[in-house]
Amino acid sequence: MRMKQEKLQQGLTLALLGLVGLGLAVWAWLRPADALSISERRKLAQKPALSVQSVQSGQWMQKFESYSLDQFPLRDTLRGLKAAVQLGVFCQKDNNGVYLQNGYASKLDYPLHTDSVERAADKFLQLQKTYLEGKAEHVYYALVPDKNYFMAPSGGYPALDYEKLAQTMRQKLSPGMTEIDLFGTLSLNCYYRTDPHWRQEALVPTAQYLAGQMGVSLGDDYSETTLQRPYYGLYYGYAALPMQPDALTYLTSARMADYTVTNYESGRESPVYDLDKAAGNDLYEVFLSGPVSLLTIQNPNARSHRKLVIFRDSFGSSLAPLLAEGYSEITLVDIRYLPSARVGQFVDFTGKDVLFLYSTQVLNNSEALK
Repeated sequence: MRMKQEKLQQGLTLALLGLVGLGLAVWAWLRPADALSISERRKLAQKPALSVQSVQSGQWMQKFESYSLDQFPLRDTLRGLKAAVQLGVFCQKDNNGVYLQNGYASKLDYPLHTDSVERAADKFLQLQKTYLEGKAEHVYYALVPDKNYFMAPSGGYPALDYEKLAQTMRQKLSPGMTEIDLFGTLSLNCYYRTDPHWRQEALVPTAQYLAGQMGVSLGDDYSETTLQRPYYGLYYGYAALPMQPDALTYLTSARMADYTVTNYESGRESPVYDLDKAAGNDLYEVFLSGPVSLLTIQNPNARSHRKLVIFRDSFGSSLAPLLAEGYSEITLVDIRYLPSARVGQFVDFTGKDVLFLYSTQVLNNSEALK
């Protein structure tokens, strides 16, 4: 009798699970598909078209599997539950390499890859020897610390040896390039909570210090404008945990209205802030239209006639508009997209200042530099 009851219970349990699974499958199939995941900042797979050819080739099943995973009901809730269990129950210190501390999210980046840092330094030296020697007026470099510099030690997380990284760059680049140390001008509050980038509205003192070290003065009379859409940064999706999104704020001034940005990829001119990007997946692309290989900012009312070329990663997108007040022209070059061997075809360095501005994350993972 007892065995019959156990079998009946097992049967009922399996039947219930089957009904739940069937219900979720029907729900997933009938409900309108989501076009994108805000938290993961990517497009989601859509329902594949059914045809004899796609079934025979196996493509339909592959696409349907991707569609099922992306459109599964309560997917974000289940991802969050999984992350909460991993951190709270199994005491993992991170989820997908992302950890939380005092409301800030950051991605683990260790150990220090000295060979990668040296490779980046050698790339900068190659650019200097090929294009800058005998032409550029002054050559500087500045490192941007990632959030781990401020978060990891106090939270007991592993982090880069930042002093060794800086020393490696110093040994490679001195005395031909002048170092500008930005670490002391920054704090954790200068960064977004859900994203690796720094917040432009917190950068005015850093921009003033950097410009001052290059012999240029900047003002501080800016107005703040905040986008209405919440900003779900890169780490928001990685963490899969309840976090308050950031607000993206950009700085404006009367003089900025006269700046002209020329994008050499698209061939078009635009304002400093590309507000069309505010409707996209990554709000940070509002700053100078996001990742672009080559662009210039023209300032007809600059405080000087000096010109600056910045070799940069994405951190330069929000900083350059603040530096533009002091220069008649700023050229931004991203050698993650424009090969170093082709830079000379587009940029004349004669009589210009040059700044290499790179985050420690890019230097520690420099394979993307071409």
